[in-house]
Amino acid sequence: MVRVVVTGMGVISPLGSDWLSALARLRQYRNCVHRYDDWAIYKGLNTRLGVPAAPFELPAHYHRKSMRSMGRVALMATRASELALVDAGLLNDPVIRSGQVGIAYGSSAGTPSSVAAFGRMMLDFDTQSINANTYIKMMSHTAPVNIGVFFGITGRVITTSSACTSASQGIGYAYEAIKAGHQIAMLAGGADELDVTSAAVFDTLFATSVRNDTPELTPRPFDRNRDGLVIGEGAGTLVLENLEYARARGAHIHAEVLGFGTNSDGVHVTQPNAETMAIAMRLALHDARVDPQRVGYINAHGTATDHGDIAETQATRAVFGAQTPISSLKSYTGHTLGACGALEAWASINMMREGWFAPTINLDEVDERCAELDYITGVGRTLETDVVMSNNFAFGGINTSLIFRRWDE
Repeated sequence: MVRVVVTGMGVISPLGSDWLSALARLRQYRNCVHRYDDWAIYKGLNTRLGVPAAPFELPAHYHRKSMRSMGRVALMATRASELALVDAGLLNDPVIRSGQVGIAYGSSAGTPSSVAAFGRMMLDFDTQSINANTYIKMMSHTAPVNIGVFFGITGRVITTSSACTSASQGIGYAYEAIKAGHQIAMLAGGADELDVTSAAVFDTLFATSVRNDTPELTPRPFDRNRDGLVIGEGAGTLVLENLEYARARGAHIHAEVLGFGTNSDGVHVTQPNAETMAIAMRLALHDARVDPQRVGYINAHGTATDHGDIAETQATRAVFGAQTPISSLKSYTGHTLGACGALEAWASINMMREGWFAPTINLDEVDERCAELDYITGVGRTLETDVVMSNNFAFGGINTSLIFRRWDE
């Protein structure tokens, strides 16, 4: 049986671009939410809150020519992928261009400003606002395409533009491609950039937080006084490899991908379904061949939306009971949309290796409508576990569940 391992991880995140920086921020129990007063120019928009990625540096080879087809979402995805390849010891390795390495990556959409450029063309009946690269920056698969071109990757490309499950589907489908023998390695993950249009999407659904005067107190996943999500941005890439290949080249291994489950609700575009969420978790457990009791920590999707939190906790309780520790990192980073699955997988793997798990901050009083679970609150918790689960749920009723095992071999 082919086993799949994580040999490289790279991120651009609100918490920073390396684990030590992120861990330090998590241990401060402070979120990364900013207030954007310039959003006040948009009539009807209620929220002013967003979470930018922490500043990151670009090496000299990120120049005008190499970045001409990149909007911010593709740029973050490419840089995160480069960091992951460096971590894996594969940057500039000939295997990258051999056709044996592929990409499974997604985002909610392309760069919004490029979408706006086509909008201006349609409104003004004038193509002056667009150029040869506008569509490349706008297209839903701009992140994986730019990653492929930048590094000369010639294997298969799986585009996973599925909103909040873009990155987790990318990781899951990369895992399946390697397991099936189609590729020996894959770059997997997702990205999204912060833009007022993303905030507006959820604002029209009355799903954004409007605690504009107290950004440090929101979002509040699972809390009875939560009032919605906060949009964030970032990019996350995992390098997945066939275990035999990784061992043969002497790669450092971070974790093993044990299982993946995905399905769809088939009921409603924006109303989550606890029953099918639970099935996705069970599919991952079955694929991993582990019992629920073996999972020592669950990284929740935990967006701080009313129906989402309730459905997710009910699904989790149905599968695990009330004993498994659970927390939501979106209380720190906001909802990074297409990036969240990769950023949360990265953090979950690192917390498992650290033996310390961050709490859900701002969770002062669990909503009585949420299921009874072992919510990590207040301060972080020291836990010894070798198996963790990371869950994500997206618009359209797309559900994903990933299971990782700590690598001790």
